[in-house]
Amino acid sequence: MASPLLAVVFSFFIPGLGQLYTGQFLKAVLLFVAAVIFGFFSFTLITIPLYVIVWIYSMYDGYTKAKEM
Repeated sequence: MASPLLAVVFSFFIPGLGQLYTGQFLKAVLLFVAAVIFGFFSFTLITIPLYVIVWIYSMYDGYTKAKEM
Protein backbone atom coordinates (compact mmCIF):
# COMPACT_ATOMS: atom_id res chain seq x y z
CA MET A 1 0.00 0.00 0.00
CA ALA A 2 1.45 3.32 -1.09
CA SER A 3 1.55 6.29 1.26
CA PRO A 4 -0.01 9.44 -0.25
CA LEU A 5 2.29 11.68 1.79
CA LEU A 6 5.37 9.84 0.60
CA ALA A 7 4.19 10.08 -3.03
CA VAL A 8 3.82 13.86 -2.66
CA VAL A 9 7.26 14.20 -1.08
CA PHE A 10 8.85 12.13 -3.86
CA SER A 11 7.14 14.23 -6.54
CA PHE A 12 8.07 17.44 -4.75
CA PHE A 13 11.77 16.71 -5.16
CA ILE A 14 11.67 14.97 -8.56
CA PRO A 15 8.57 15.28 -10.75
CA GLY A 16 7.44 11.79 -11.77
CA LEU A 17 9.01 9.99 -8.83
CA GLY A 18 5.66 9.78 -7.03
CA GLN A 19 4.19 8.10 -10.10
CA LEU A 20 7.09 5.66 -10.15
CA TYR A 21 6.41 4.95 -6.47
CA THR A 22 2.75 4.18 -7.23
CA GLY A 23 3.57 1.96 -10.22
CA GLN A 24 2.70 4.32 -13.07
CA PHE A 25 5.90 3.85 -15.03
CA LEU A 26 4.94 5.46 -18.33
CA LYS A 27 3.40 8.51 -16.66
CA ALA A 28 6.50 8.82 -14.45
CA VAL A 29 8.80 8.91 -17.46
CA LEU A 30 6.59 11.39 -19.33
CA LEU A 31 6.33 13.78 -16.38
CA PHE A 32 10.05 13.57 -15.70
CA VAL A 33 10.94 14.25 -19.35
CA ALA A 34 8.47 17.15 -19.50
CA ALA A 35 9.93 18.63 -16.30
CA VAL A 36 13.47 18.32 -17.64
CA ILE A 37 12.57 19.93 -20.96
CA PHE A 38 10.64 22.80 -19.36
CA GLY A 39 13.33 23.21 -16.71
CA PHE A 40 16.06 23.37 -19.34
CA PHE A 41 14.20 26.07 -21.26
CA SER A 42 13.13 27.96 -18.13
CA PHE A 43 14.90 31.10 -19.29
CA THR A 44 11.77 32.02 -21.23
CA LEU A 45 8.66 33.31 -19.53
CA ILE A 46 6.49 30.73 -21.29
CA THR A 47 8.19 27.59 -19.98
CA ILE A 48 8.42 28.63 -16.31
CA PRO A 49 4.64 28.33 -15.78
CA LEU A 50 4.62 25.08 -17.76
CA TYR A 51 7.28 23.62 -15.46
CA VAL A 52 5.28 24.69 -12.41
CA ILE A 53 2.13 23.09 -13.85
CA VAL A 54 3.95 19.80 -14.48
CA TRP A 55 5.47 19.92 -10.99
CA ILE A 56 2.15 20.59 -9.22
CA TYR A 57 0.30 18.02 -11.34
CA SER A 58 2.95 15.44 -10.52
CA MET A 59 2.43 16.00 -6.79
CA TYR A 60 -1.37 15.97 -7.10
CA ASP A 61 -1.46 12.86 -9.26
CA GLY A 62 0.97 10.99 -7.03
CA TYR A 63 -1.17 11.81 -4.01
CA THR A 64 -4.48 10.79 -5.58
CA LYS A 65 -3.18 7.55 -7.06
CA ALA A 66 -1.54 6.54 -3.79
CA LYS A 67 -4.77 7.30 -1.96
CA GLU A 68 -6.72 5.07 -4.38
CA MET A 69 -4.40 2.13 -3.71
